[in-house]
Amino acid sequence: MSAVEARDVFRVHGSGRAGVPALQGLTLTVEEGEVCVVLGPSGSGKSTFLRLVAGLDRPSAGALQVLGREPAALARRELTRFRRRDLGYLDQRYWLALAPHLPALDLVALHGALSGESPEGRRSRAASLLARVGLDARRMAPAAELSGGEQQRVALCAALAHRPRLLVADEPTGELDPASAGVAFALVASLAREEGCTVLLVTHDPRAASIADRVVRIRDGRVAEEARAGEESAVVGRGGWLRVPEELLQRAGIGHAARLEGADGAVLLRPHGAAAAAAVQEPPPRVAAEAGGAVVARADGVERAYDGRLGLRRIDVEVRGGRLTAVTGPSGSGKTTLLRLLAGLDVPTRGSVDVLATTLSSLDRAERARFRRATVGYVAQQPTLAERLTARETVETALALRGLDAGGAEDALRVVGLGDLAERPLGGLSNGERERVAVARALAPGPALVLADEPTARLDRDNALAIGRLLLRVARERGAAVVCASHDPVLIELADDVVALDTPRR
Repeated sequence: MSAVEARDVFRVHGSGRAGVPALQGLTLTVEEGEVCVVLGPSGSGKSTFLRLVAGLDRPSAGALQVLGREPAALARRELTRFRRRDLGYLDQRYWLALAPHLPALDLVALHGALSGESPEGRRSRAASLLARVGLDARRMAPAAELSGGEQQRVALCAALAHRPRLLVADEPTGELDPASAGVAFALVASLAREEGCTVLLVTHDPRAASIADRVVRIRDGRVAEEARAGEESAVVGRGGWLRVPEELLQRAGIGHAARLEGADGAVLLRPHGAAAAAAVQEPPPRVAAEAGGAVVARADGVERAYDGRLGLRRIDVEVRGGRLTAVTGPSGSGKTTLLRLLAGLDVPTRGSVDVLATTLSSLDRAERARFRRATVGYVAQQPTLAERLTARETVETALALRGLDAGGAEDALRVVGLGDLAERPLGGLSNGERERVAVARALAPGPALVLADEPTARLDRDNALAIGRLLLRVARERGAAVVCASHDPVLIELADDVVALDTPRR
């Protein structure tokens, strides 16, 4: 029996002329016991498909069966029971599923309790899973004290705690460093083999292919490519449309057009005209950094402890205008903590933080908030956005709070590639598009200091590169100091300066 059977599935958000198609006739079968990895650019419909599979949304048209049942046809109580017993679901916004004051062990064990497992059994299972993702020493820490990467690993363990028949995971490693991502992928693969769990995993991380039985690529709301492990293939759509893996086209030097040649039992594709040259062009060179912009922010001997636990080891950092700085390090090393200190959202236990020659710890909370509004653009790791507002209204609100002309909202959205989506409610945008709205909101007021926490974690490579180049351009053209906490090699490669943090001693 197939674990997932989708036939000509459509999903349209909204209605009438305002309707936005997220899926456009997607057809896909996932066999029981298979590890199926789904790749695709931001906005291609990947997360929408996972929400349909998990019964969190309903198709607008088409047929979808999951483990022999049709989620859209189940009554609410039946659907709840079905998800609790048979499905493990990890949302891209993993933090919404974690009660901040519960220890990691209890958060994972809770899922075993909901499925009826004994107290001893579920705590043993939770402890085992946490140890396998490197969190044994943090199992009694409340979620609020964990880094974003640690929280993401806890959420993955919680999704697996009740031994689901089907794991549906949306970007399970988006905010993990490479080593932690490898551990998470290994856990998913080993449990799939040991327990016969089917895995449907959406990601931008091509390393996920290493654990896959099959890799599927979605583009424009339908399957564009699929291949078994070690193979590459093309999908032939209705009317003879042929979808060829982009990597193959790039290696062949094929751009927007190809010449077709019939052969004995084969069809050959060759580069055609000027499009061939365009396909192999190198990306434009990066603009060189100014050697000595003014110091915008400085952290001298800064350290941050929480109830006796060191969250950020003593560090000295100097951030200059006109430069892009990447803060790197393993999950839990204090990257988010450092950004929060530079933003005045927190104060150091030891040392001082100065922004534009103002010592932030000398200000009270209200004064720091006023100073931040005037000086800092902040993109949180878990951005808070009002989903009923449009993208334009979201940015306009940020400008209005600062007494600035709201007319700059559309320009800010245009520079992050969302000009055509300005009037769309955030609830109708993909997670990657919402991330870009958060970046636009931070940049629109023209701050002197831009702080972005994992701004490319939910983006495909092309959009990650576009955001990285945008942040670099903001530094160069506006003279802003831009600081990004990131594991993304694309962003790190673009950076002028790299600050590498070590995991603090607990």
